[in-house]
Amino acid sequence: MEHDRFEGERTLMRIHIGESDRWEGKPLYQAIVELFRKEGFSGVTVLRGVGGYGSASRYHTEKILRLSQDLPIVVESVEDSERIERILPRLDQMVGGGLITLEKVRVILYRSHK
Repeated sequence: MEHDRFEGERTLMRIHIGESDRWEGKPLYQAIVELFRKEGFSGVTVLRGVGGYGSASRYHTEKILRLSQDLPIVVESVEDSERIERILPRLDQMVGGGLITLEKVRVILYRSHK
């Protein structure tokens, strides 16, 4: 699938979740990436944090050895605001605990490799 080149004002969505979060038997971040791809989003990036804490204030870090890690995951996508608004109800169903932020960004360049 090839996407159109775009520039100008877009919306950056960041979804903060945990590595152990799941949706229908698979990692939540993977399910979100698959959803965005199915919906034709221009791109998505998954970032794995080395540490952090959320609403429960329990610190998660890669430095502590334990059987099950729950490191922070951030899923980012820059897209048209209308497309993001349409996907929010689906994300609300999928994300049981986490944080979703939206901010306006100015895209300078977006194009695929030739």
